[in-house]
Amino acid sequence: MRLSPALLLVATLATGLSACTFVQIQPGGQTIRVVAPGQTLTCEKRGEIGVSVKDHLGPLERNDLKVRDELEVLARNEAPGLGADTVQPISEPMDGEQRWAAYRCGGAVGTAPATTGTRVEALPEDEAEVTPLRED
Repeated sequence: MRLSPALLLVATLATGLSACTFVQIQPGGQTIRVVAPGQTLTCEKRGEIGVSVKDHLGPLERNDLKVRDELEVLARNEAPGLGADTVQPISEPMDGEQRWAAYRCGGAVGTAPATTGTRVEALPEDEAEVTPLRED
């Protein structure tokens, strides 16, 4: 079977584009740590970040690893705007979208050994914590 030159060109371009990374890390995002889902943190929660990228180029599905990488980069780029230094995925990517929790850990990511879930340091009784939610 012989492919037409136009079809061959479209297939080549589509294959090349599916491997491209469209999202670049910003200077503020370079210092943001990423922790594994479910890891218990002893940090101040700063809010949640919703990010999305294209997971399809026309009828072609993009590489899952590239999509995940771009979602992580976007979350890291958004974290400084919330005063966070650490991000953690809340959910698995779905249809090119993912939610992340943003934390300020102040240098070290603390792990509590015998608990599950996220533990946030307590505030003094006369203070309230404002947790901004960011919608994109």
